[in-house]
This record gives sequence, C-alpha cells and structure tokens, in this order.
Amino acid sequence: MEDLQEFKKNNNNGNRKRKSQSHSNTGNTDRRSNTLNFPLLMAAALSHSHTNTNTHTVVKDCLTKFLSHPIQPHEATCILSLCPLLLRSKSPHIATLTAQFVGAVSLLSFEMNHQVVSDFHTLKALISLIPTSRKAVSMAACDGLLDICSTCLGRQRLLHFSALETLMFAFLEVQGSSTLISLSTGDDVNIASLRIGFQKGELPVLLLNAAIILINTCNIEQLRKIPSKLSECFSVSLKEVWREAHKKMINSDILGAGQGMNLYFSNITISDLVESIFRLSINVDQFPALMSSNIVERRIFWSSEDDFKHFILNQWEVLPCVVRRFSGASLEVDEIFTSFMQSLCFKDSFPLVLSSILQDLISCLPIDSDELDILNFLMEVRNKLGCPLINEQDIRVLRTDNQFKQEVHFFQENSDSCRVKTPHVLCLDDMLKCQEAYNDGYTVALRGMEFRFERVALIVDRLASIFGQPSAGANMYLTPPNSQGLARHYDDHCVFVCQIFGSKQWKIFSQPNGQLPRLYDPCNILNNETIDDTRDCYSFFLNEGDVLYIPRGCPHEACTHYDKQDGSVGFSLHLTLGVEVEPPFEWEGFMHIALFCWNRTQHHSHPSLKSLSGILNVMSTRLLHIVIGLIGNSDPAFRKACLVAAASSQSNTNSWLDQCQRTIFSYLINKISRELRFQEALKSVEAAIERNEDPFQQIKWLGYLNQERESVEGHDWDLDWYVGSTEIKDIFAVYVEYKEMAERVFMDVKSKFCNEVSYDDVTANYKLLHEKYEEVRKQYMNGMLSLHSI
Repeated sequence: MEDLQEFKKNNNNGNRKRKSQSHSNTGNTDRRSNTLNFPLLMAAALSHSHTNTNTHTVVKDCLTKFLSHPIQPHEATCILSLCPLLLRSKSPHIATLTAQFVGAVSLLSFEMNHQVVSDFHTLKALISLIPTSRKAVSMAACDGLLDICSTCLGRQRLLHFSALETLMFAFLEVQGSSTLISLSTGDDVNIASLRIGFQKGELPVLLLNAAIILINTCNIEQLRKIPSKLSECFSVSLKEVWREAHKKMINSDILGAGQGMNLYFSNITISDLVESIFRLSINVDQFPALMSSNIVERRIFWSSEDDFKHFILNQWEVLPCVVRRFSGASLEVDEIFTSFMQSLCFKDSFPLVLSSILQDLISCLPIDSDELDILNFLMEVRNKLGCPLINEQDIRVLRTDNQFKQEVHFFQENSDSCRVKTPHVLCLDDMLKCQEAYNDGYTVALRGMEFRFERVALIVDRLASIFGQPSAGANMYLTPPNSQGLARHYDDHCVFVCQIFGSKQWKIFSQPNGQLPRLYDPCNILNNETIDDTRDCYSFFLNEGDVLYIPRGCPHEACTHYDKQDGSVGFSLHLTLGVEVEPPFEWEGFMHIALFCWNRTQHHSHPSLKSLSGILNVMSTRLLHIVIGLIGNSDPAFRKACLVAAASSQSNTNSWLDQCQRTIFSYLINKISRELRFQEALKSVEAAIERNEDPFQQIKWLGYLNQERESVEGHDWDLDWYVGSTEIKDIFAVYVEYKEMAERVFMDVKSKFCNEVSYDDVTANYKLLHEKYEEVRKQYMNGMLSLHSI
C-alpha cells in the first residue's frame, strides 16, 4: 500500500521535466492506428539486425507514434516484449525512443511498473545503455531508470541488477572538472529540502540523481557490496557538490522558486545529497593507523599498567584526580592533540577565527541511545540532515553571572537581534555574533567534537574501548579571560578534562549522597545550590597538557584568570572527553542480561502461559528483573560501569581486571540472593499498571538479545518475553490472586538463578549486545565525520 501511494506521488510530481504528450480528439483512431502499427513494428524489429534504412525508419515512426499519444496498457504489454531487442539496436534513435517508451510505461501505473521491472532482459538492456558514448541514448536510458525508480520495487530490482555501480562509474566518466551549483527553495523553504541546480551538462546530473536515489534505497548489506574504491571516488565527487552547497547555504545564497532559468535543476535536495554521503561512509574502516593503540592511554591517563590499575581500583567513579603533563613523554605521546589544534588553525589569536570555524560545521542530530538501526535513524532525520548548527543542541554560548551564580545564555538574552527559530538554527549573522559574545565574556561550548574532527574521533574511540563502553563523546569549551562558563553542576557521565591551551582553575566537590547518577536521569542539583562547606572540596589548576578526571555526580565549576604580570594568554581551550554509561552497560544491566540468559536456558521446561504454573514462572522471572532494579536504586555497585568488554580485560583472561569483574559479579549475585523485596516489586508493577505504563519499559533493550539470537540460530527463543500491556495486566491479576503460591515460585526462581547462572555464559551475550551498540555508534560517527570532511 505504501509503495502504491509512493508511486502515485512520484508519478504526479514526475522524476524530471518531461515533454507533455499531446492529446487529440481522435484518441480512439490514434489507438487503433497504434494497434495496427504493432505488426509492422514487430516485423521491422525482427529484421532490424540487417542494416536497413527503411526498416529503421518504420521502427522509429511506430515508436514515435506510440510516444506522441496516451499509451494504453494492452498496447504497452505488446511492445514491452520487443524492448530488449529494440534497446540493443545499432540505431541510436531506436534505442533512445525505446528507452523513453520503457520509462513512459513505468509511469502508467503501479501494475505496469511492476511488469517492466519483472522483465529481466529489458532491465539489463536498459542498464547497458547507460555507459554508452552516445549522449542522447545515455540520457534516455537514465531517464528511463528514473521513471522505474518511482516504486520501491523498481529501485530494488535496479539494485539487484547492479544499476547503481553502472551509474556511479558513468558519472565519474562524464563529470566536469569543476562543480558550480546554485540552490533554490523549490516548493519548500526548509533547509534540507533546498534543491540543487547545476551549471553543467544534463547527463551528469541525471546520472547523479539516479545514483543518489539508489544509494538512499540501499540496505546495509547492499551498501557493503559497492566496491570500496568506487564508493570512495564517488564520495569525493559528492563532497565537492556538498562543499559548494554548504557555502551557499551558510551565506543564504539561495534563489527563489523559478529563478536560475539557465541552470539545470534536478530533484536532488540537500538532504538527498548528505544522506548519500553519510550512507557511503557507514562501512568505511574505522580508523587507519593514525597512532599506536596505547598512545591515548599513555598520554591522557597513565604511564604504566600499575597506574591504570590504581586509577580503576581507587578513583574510577569515586574520586577526582589530575594527571600532569610529564616531561619524559615521547614526541608522539606529547603531541596527541597537535593535529586537532592545527585543524583549528590554532594560534594565540585563535578566538579571532572562531566564526569561520563555526561556518564549517553542521548540526549533529541526536540519535537515541537505544537506536540499533542506523538506517532507521536516517529515515527519521532526513529532513534535517545537513542543516547548520542548532543553538543549545550543538552549541551553547553562555556565562555565569558572578553575583547570582546563574547561567546567562547569549542567544536568549539577545533574541531581539537574532533570527529566532524553533529550534534556533544559527545563521551566518549568529556565527559572527558568537565572536562578539566571546569578547563580552561568554564561553563558546561545542558538543559532539568526535563527529566533526577525525583525530578527536580516534581519541574517543580509544577511550570507549578502554572502559568497555560502546562509545564516548567530546565537547570543546573556549572561555575568555576572567570568566566562568557553566555554573556549578554535575554530569551524569564521567569526564576527562584535557587542557589544550591556556589554563583554568577548577573546584570539585564530593558526590552528594554517594550514589552515582544515571544517564539521562534529571539532575537534582540546581546551578545556584549552596554546597555544604563541610563537604570535601578539591581544587586543581590546569596548565596546558594536564588532564583532570571528574567522576559522574561530583559538582564542579571552573573559571579563567588573567595575570598581566606573568604574560599568560588568559583564555582557555579544553576538551572534555565523556564516558557515558548506558543502562545495558552498568552492572545492573549485566545482571539483567544474566537473568535473561539463564531464563532462556530454562525455556524448554516452562509450561504454557495458558497454565497457572506457566504464568507463575514467567511472572516470577519478570518480577526478579524488577527486584534487580530496586536493589540497583540503593546499592551503588549496581550503577557502576561494567568493564567486562574493556580492551584491557580481554587481553588476558587471568588479568587483574578480569578477576576484578568476576569478584563484582559474585558480590551482586550474593546481594540478589539475600534480598527478598517481593512485596516491594509487586507494588511497583501494580503502580505502573495503574498508570497505564509498561512496568518493564526500562529493560526493553533486552529484546535486542532476542533478535540477535534469532538471526544467528534461525528460530525464536523466549516467546514470552514481549507480552502486550493488556496481557501483562491480566497475567499480573492472576499472579496476585495466587500470591502465596506466587511468592514460593518467585523464591524458587531466584534461588535457582543465583545458584546456576554462569559468569562466562553471560559475558558472551553481553559482548554481543555491546558489539551491536558499538557498530551503530561507529556508523553514526563515520557518517557525521564524512559530512565534515569537506
């Protein structure tokens, strides 16, 4: 049904400008004439291999008549059988007319489109015309492919017959030496929907348009099958177009609808272009050997394994500490951030080039933490992809008022002088005002630096692997002299502050209640809250090259100073490298996976949900998940980051880190074994049902393990894991009705789980989930980096 609606839309709009067909009042006569011409066309076609001018003339005249009047489906079906023969004609005119005929038939109806794409020989013959040296034939064939692309089935069939590779090769052969483009608003003023006009020949634009459509249709496997060298060369060409389009977009050099009549405007939009660049980068090898694997560790955190061990056992997620720049570092280690500084054109006058740096950046649209399908993400954001920086999402310009200790945000304070949008997309004027704001004491904070600079991406990739997380992040803060950017606050993730240039004074306070905050939980410490003087406070002064570690949950603030006597520059530039611990990768998440895996081994012995014993067993297992969550709310060990997938723990199964993880696992199992919480868990589920909420929403991510196992082993495990909310309500009602019996079953399930679960069995599934999360994060990073490497 969706494909049919899509066909109607594409058919109404047209894939390109087509010559209007003339409609005669003698339509019936013309159709009879066409029908009578069919035998002549057939006879001529059968003898066309003999070079005969008269034969060619007959075929051309018949095809011209068919194309000059409305085509009837029954007539089209007759002619389609001859198309493979006609498309291979030695006559350019016949091949051109036949390609036009195939395209026109594809647009008649969904059914006719299906008939065309089901003809193997016609598709192969049409695709074979693309790389021909005869320009008119190539253009007609490309037009025909664009018409076939009006349906999803058509696009998939073209991909099956390698039309994409043919189009990409052909485009690289005929593209001009330079890319001169213009932008037009077309029918929509949305930035992503700006249409791209080309000041070059029509053929390369048709090829590019068709190739982009097919690239944006590919699934992950189809993208992987594109030859890597071809994909790389084609990406370079797309980025040339994107570079010019981005400049015009930033400078608001946009033509109104109907302007630019000397340009060739295809249906290629900004969003189409950037999506293709993004897609072609998804499967690029993550990072070439830019630096040895342990350079990041030695430069940022420690100089030996003992230093790392001390950090993990004594300070990780507990206490702040600073690693001073050590004089004995090798040149490679000492200059880990050099290429990043060079990419910023970094000099003492760096703030003066701030606005030009911002102009080269685009918005890195947020991806849901539990999104495990990168193509689904692209589908959701395709109308926003490629837009300039968005205030408060990509960039914050703010300062802390010293009197009230509250944050003041520049664009909110100056809304009258800026083009305010929702969300506020920065225009060129806004970027210039960021420079003014900096001069007035505002800090400029840029999020997602790992998506904008390759060297930063490499650093955070190593950082994530060190701590066994699927990804890490990086923000940049540029603070002028004698100023404070963010007010006192705490983060829901651990932070490594890398002082790149200048210096900064930091004050860090101990965690308020000893409990680690969870990712995305609302912070309960306000910016202007007064910190108890009796609480531990740590003071650190960072110079260039120093690295400060701040555990999640520790309130902190920082400011710059300027001393004219010591000749310091006064301003500060630092990167914060953030390690975000998502729910599946806390120790609580590991225990949920442990219960899920153990329950799967018991699946064969579970009675049907239609029986009382089945309901009691299934609900008891689910209730144990609730109990694990309740224990995690009070025991800090459950909230700590699980390092089972850390690079260091995988190098040697007998390593201290591996043994440490096993010890934590044993402690948590014993904790679950000792805790009852049956009544508390019952009330929790009951309260959620009354609010019409899913009581197991927090662990929905466990379903990904089910999907992975199904795809590997080809059958469904744990059929009872996802039960509808209505069924849950009914099952729970039965469970409560037999409460005493349910509690005995619950205790039995808990006892068996704690006694039978195996750490080694769980780690395999845990790492499987970790790899899936990591894969999508790297695909996203690759895509965003490709859009910034222009």
